[in-house]
Amino acid sequence: MQGTSWEAAPWARHGLSVLLGLVILLLGWYAPESEALPIFARQTGQNCVACHAGGQFPELTPYGRAFKLTGYTLGERTALPVAFMAVLTGTKVRNTNDPNGNSTADFPAKNRSVIFNTASLFLGGKITDNLGAFIQVTNNNYDHLSQDGVTWKNKFYSDNTDLRYADRLIGENHDLIFGFSVNNNPSVSDVWNSAPAWGYDVVPASAWGGAVGKIPQSPMLAGALAQKVVGLSSYAYWNKMVYAEFAAYRTANNSLSALSRGYTTRDQSLPLLSGITPYWRLALTHEWGAHNAMLGVMGLSAKQHTDATDSSSPTWKYNDIGIDAQYQYLLDPHTVTTEVSYLHERIHYDSATAGQPGAYDAAFATTLQSLSNSSDTLGLFRVKTAYTYQAKYGGSIAFFNLTGSYNSARQTGVGSDPTGGDTLPSLSNNITGKPDTRGWTMEVFWLPVQYARVGLQYTLFNRYQGASNNYDGWGRRAKDNNTVFFYVWGSY
Repeated sequence: MQGTSWEAAPWARHGLSVLLGLVILLLGWYAPESEALPIFARQTGQNCVACHAGGQFPELTPYGRAFKLTGYTLGERTALPVAFMAVLTGTKVRNTNDPNGNSTADFPAKNRSVIFNTASLFLGGKITDNLGAFIQVTNNNYDHLSQDGVTWKNKFYSDNTDLRYADRLIGENHDLIFGFSVNNNPSVSDVWNSAPAWGYDVVPASAWGGAVGKIPQSPMLAGALAQKVVGLSSYAYWNKMVYAEFAAYRTANNSLSALSRGYTTRDQSLPLLSGITPYWRLALTHEWGAHNAMLGVMGLSAKQHTDATDSSSPTWKYNDIGIDAQYQYLLDPHTVTTEVSYLHERIHYDSATAGQPGAYDAAFATTLQSLSNSSDTLGLFRVKTAYTYQAKYGGSIAFFNLTGSYNSARQTGVGSDPTGGDTLPSLSNNITGKPDTRGWTMEVFWLPVQYARVGLQYTLFNRYQGASNNYDGWGRRAKDNNTVFFYVWGSY
């Protein structure tokens, strides 16, 4: 199981998963050509490339953006607004050994195995002429280890939800789309691929190649509140030129917990926000011939309690602001999409928490430090270009660079004697006090039918947790987290 290549045993153990993947592909081969992605394709009668750039879900075309902005109401209401998605994956991380050469539990069972990773059920589409929905619930087969540290447990949880009311006013000199959205993920309402919810790492379970620590820390707007809040947003899109959105979010707990099922304040997985968290978005767009482009800004401001079970606990304030852009070229048989974004975050710590313990002091190899800063910053830059030919074959390349200020609280202990009897470390330890992580993800993919996508990714890290070498205090290198990720992503 921990050899240098994928072995036969994991493949055999997960034969049922492989069979399921093949069934998904076969269903796609025999699906009618007029039906593309489930629910919405059946509703509109369009195939994949109408809504998705080169057929690559979830990247949207201008038509796909109009469909979403008008509340998922284009076309005729279907009798059974239900769809199913499943993902078969295989992951191989370059080095999973601890300093003594032993395999560790830092890597899940999916490493060096092909598994039936996750599945989702979708409900949605047109409800009335002005009301529509996108509702996703997901089951993760390998969510967490049981208390014995051996058995992997699954988890059923609420996924992206977007319930919309929309209308459109068209005149001789104006075209105005406006509406309201109730959703559970800031930026899930967005229609451009550079938004945090849709632009990067969207293949289920890929998570930057599935490496041990993924991105060790990222701005709150880059997914920290996804499926954990509920908000109401209002938006308007004028003359296909100017888009504006404003939303207000709060923790999805108590009577609203259906939108955050799978997360709880009890285990601190559901953040407890103080008051209302505003989110805003502005964008300028332009279409000419086979080209379209967008330039936008976005922001979020949140106060989060340090103890999710105590609304009187101190709060940390997060101020995020970002800039993003997208360019598309859509002319059969070629499709090109490039998206770029930069998110900057400043975290202000409550004075009541300023003296709390930090972590292992890498500089002096002594005891735990106190929190060294009253505030911290994070910056996340990402750029990605994807190309598809004939809506069947394609590839992409993405670059990511996370930077941040030094803080001793970001350090995690390694023990004073790497060769002694101390507890073995986590391979995601950080002795630098910085989150800096940088790398590339390259992918090739094939869409044999409009219902399925097969892909192979390679993610390489040239910096991880603040260093290229020995970021954990035990000699681990950033490139030890380089990851090969294979997937079969199908829906019906």
